[in-house]
Amino acid sequence: MNIVVCVKQVPDTATERKLRSDDSTIDRSANGVINELCEYAVEDALKLKEAHGGEVTVLTMGPDQATDAIRKALAMGADKAVHLSDEALHGSDALSTSYALSQALKKIGFDVVILGSESTDARTGMLAAMLAERLGVPQLTLASKIEVDGSAISIHRQTDYGYDKVEATLPAVVSVVEKPDPFKPRYPSFKGIMAAKKKPIEKIGVADAEIDPAQIGLAAAWSVVSDFTAAPPRGKGVVVNDEGDGGTKAAEFLVSKKFI
Repeated sequence: MNIVVCVKQVPDTATERKLRSDDSTIDRSANGVINELCEYAVEDALKLKEAHGGEVTVLTMGPDQATDAIRKALAMGADKAVHLSDEALHGSDALSTSYALSQALKKIGFDVVILGSESTDARTGMLAAMLAERLGVPQLTLASKIEVDGSAISIHRQTDYGYDKVEATLPAVVSVVEKPDPFKPRYPSFKGIMAAKKKPIEKIGVADAEIDPAQIGLAAAWSVVSDFTAAPPRGKGVVVNDEGDGGTKAAEFLVSKKFI
């Protein structure tokens, strides 16, 4: 089985995230980490490989430092990687990103593409559906469980009331959700980390993937940030002295902030 996992390097949520002053795009020069839901996608891909054989290819679109996210996925157990990196891709929105990734996927080939349901920097939740449409294959989104039987694939699609079972035929695109213990992503072992250093990473550009430059980048984006202002520093908290009327004072404060 040819399994491709799309992973993304995102700004660390534990640090302050900023926009660039020159073009209002996310500043990716700070410490980046692999998107948390992408780790769940890698884990599901590895489980499919363990059950059905084949190999897992990691696909990343991003600047040079996105290699760190690739290495994390390879250390978890993925076999190889393709890094789509080109300055022309800078500023691409979700629509442009889906186009660029679909072009790369057509060159790589796949039976199933797995990705996280959203990223912590954009949170559009649209990429899986866009990829499936561009590739002309079924989409199975918000999966908490994936099963493959021959050419058939089924998922448990997470809902407010439990799950729906959704079925399709391969090839397909699947997006996965966060899952509780004991289904969390495996932690890379020391052996896996060392092995990852020797696994192949193929770096390709826009021309290699036959991507039309007019359909990518900030100039082609359908959604842009027109203006932004840095958040003001957090002010001091309000102390309510309880003199027998603490409950009333707390309620009045919540009312003034329109919480109740």
